[in-house]
Amino acid sequence: MKKPLWKRIIRQLQHEIKWLEHHWRPVELPCYLPNTPVVSQSCFESNADLGEWYSPVLLSPSTIGQIASSVECIQKTMEILRKLEADSYVRYLLAYYQAGIDRFGERWQYADITTTLLAVSQILKPHNYLEIGVRRGRSMAMVAAICPRCEIVGFDMWVEGYGNAANPGPDFVKKELHEVGFQGTVEFMNGDSHKTVAEYFRMHPESYFDLITVDGDHSLRGASLDLKDVLPRLKVGGVIVFDDITQPRLEFLAKVWQRYVKGQPRFATWEYCDLGYGVAVGIRKY
Repeated sequence: MKKPLWKRIIRQLQHEIKWLEHHWRPVELPCYLPNTPVVSQSCFESNADLGEWYSPVLLSPSTIGQIASSVECIQKTMEILRKLEADSYVRYLLAYYQAGIDRFGERWQYADITTTLLAVSQILKPHNYLEIGVRRGRSMAMVAAICPRCEIVGFDMWVEGYGNAANPGPDFVKKELHEVGFQGTVEFMNGDSHKTVAEYFRMHPESYFDLITVDGDHSLRGASLDLKDVLPRLKVGGVIVFDDITQPRLEFLAKVWQRYVKGQPRFATWEYCDLGYGVAVGIRKY
C-alpha cells in the first residue's frame, strides 16, 4: 500500500536533513577580540585582597530560565503582547498561554523567545540590544517595554508574507515599540544579515552589546553565519538568545547552537525544549 503524501514528504525531508548533516561544510568558529567590555550588572567585581577564582560572571543562565518559564513572566509577556497589533500567531500565543495557566495554575512552566527576552531584560537591564530577524517587532517589544531607553539595532530583509503573515516593515515596528512605551533609539539595517551585520560592525568597530538575539536566516549555513558574526560582539556577562531549537523540520538548529555556543567553554547555557519551538540562552563568561 502506498504511503500517504505527507508521510512521503516527511521521509524525504528527513533524508535531506541527514544529507546536509553529513555533507555540510561548517562555518569556521568565531574569532573573539581582546579587551571585550563587561556587563557590570551581571558580573562580580573582586578586589586585590580576595583575588580572582572564578569567571567574573555572576548571573547564571539557570536563573534566567527559572524566571522565563514562570507564570509571572508569562503573564507579563501577555500584557505586552496585548499592546501590539495582533496577527494570527500572537492571538494563538495568548490563547495558548491562558490555557496553560487556567489548567495548571502557578505550577505551569513554559518558555519561548518572548518570555525569555522579557526575563533577560528584567535581570540584565541592557543598555544596548542587537536583533537579527525583526519581522513585526514582537521580540523586540519585550526588550523595549522593560528598558524603554535602550539603544536597539535590528537586522531584517522584510520579506513579504514571511511565515504566511504580513511583514509591514520598519515603520510598523517603530509604531509597535511606541505602543509599549519605548523612548530610546532604534536603527534598522535592511537587507541580508550576512552582509549588513559585517557592514554595521565596519561602521561601528567599537560596538559591543549587552543582549543579542539571533532569529533570522533559519538555514543551516545562514544561522551559523549569523552566530559567527555577532558572538564576538557580545560583552562578557552579556546574553545571546537563539530561537527555534526544537522546531519541526529544523532540528539542525540545535546542532548549530551546540557547535557555536553550548559546546564552547566560553559560554554557560540554558535551553527550553519541553513545549513549543524551543529557545536557547547563552551567557558569555570570558
